[in-house]
Amino acid sequence: MKRLMILTIALWWMCTAVWCQVSVVSGHVVSATTGEHIKGASVRASGTGIAVVANDDGFFSLKTSTKFQQLEVSHLGYFVERVQMEGRDASHLVIALRPTSIQLQELLVTVSNARELVDMAIERIPQNYSRQPQLYHCFYRESAMKRQHYISVAEGIVDMYKTGYISGTGRDRVAILKGRRLLSAKTSDTLSVKVLGGPVGAVSLDVVKNPDVLLNPKELSYYEMQMETPVSIDDRRQYVVSLEPRVVTDYALNHCKLYIDQETLAFTRVIISLDMANQEKATRAMLVKKPAGVRFRPKEMSLLVDYRRDDDGMMHLSYQRMTFRFNCDWRRKLLTTSFTAVCELAVTSKATADDDLRSISGRNSFDSRDAFFDKVEYFRDPKFWLDYNIIEPTESLDKAVERLLKKR
Repeated sequence: MKRLMILTIALWWMCTAVWCQVSVVSGHVVSATTGEHIKGASVRASGTGIAVVANDDGFFSLKTSTKFQQLEVSHLGYFVERVQMEGRDASHLVIALRPTSIQLQELLVTVSNARELVDMAIERIPQNYSRQPQLYHCFYRESAMKRQHYISVAEGIVDMYKTGYISGTGRDRVAILKGRRLLSAKTSDTLSVKVLGGPVGAVSLDVVKNPDVLLNPKELSYYEMQMETPVSIDDRRQYVVSLEPRVVTDYALNHCKLYIDQETLAFTRVIISLDMANQEKATRAMLVKKPAGVRFRPKEMSLLVDYRRDDDGMMHLSYQRMTFRFNCDWRRKLLTTSFTAVCELAVTSKATADDDLRSISGRNSFDSRDAFFDKVEYFRDPKFWLDYNIIEPTESLDKAVERLLKKR
């Protein structure tokens, strides 16, 4: 995780695409058994390649100019729900997902060879992930909280160019198409620190494409692996492999979970959480720069990466979420303040074969040394998003934006 980003205090993520004469489908995703909202559910318009992610309140809003007959809604641990759209009110959908319980049938792998399974999945990357370059349209959002109150928000539309999954990440690029930002007017709410993250995380933290993050022989040798209870993603059975540090290194290791499709051995989800046992090592991994006189105390740095099967049967990056939690206190002051920052990126569509798939130029690409917050404009136009697909703000974030706008 060697990419940087400035927290002002704020961090940021992405997803989106542009159409005209757009229809909107919106609603909530809930559990069929408990009625509770399901956050992070994937919502796709079948046959269009257009998708969004439900927010923390389970709410989604999908915009498309392409006609489609069916809406596909899925989430880890639930059966896929396919909703026929003909004759339905598209603005107040309530989609209930049924939980699934998966039992491992006649075992292809056992607890004793979890490492062998991971190695097999790594070997299958060239067969499971696209070898062709792709251009994705994405929505990115960064939000930061001081204690329980939002103090900054930045979000935007980005293009992401990725070479084939056998080519490494050296020529992968991210470019900002448009964006906006808000920052608390209170001087006491701001704290400039430099941490990992930013839009380039979609490139550098693509765990499957960048083996330097985790999936290389040397790094994997530092972990104890074991099989966990299998689950279902998009109605497909998944092996689950947990990784726990087994040695002491001079840098902080992680706690990880790898989700691997039982049929194709493709990685479908990766969850990584930095080990906080040694605060000094965790700080070195998480913090790049801080103001003089500020004591930085790390609490969490976690990464979730989801991959989705495309219409051509190949897997591709679909969603990333990075979470930072830390405390800061000042010498000569007694109070400690907690901060939380989240970077979120969702792929909403990809360019078709008829589109221009040329790489994003270095001049137009977002650099790892840049801060997204400094590259975009302040909130102004209420119709800013128009036809772009976004992750709808949660109720608390929506209210925070209103308060921040009033203070300006």
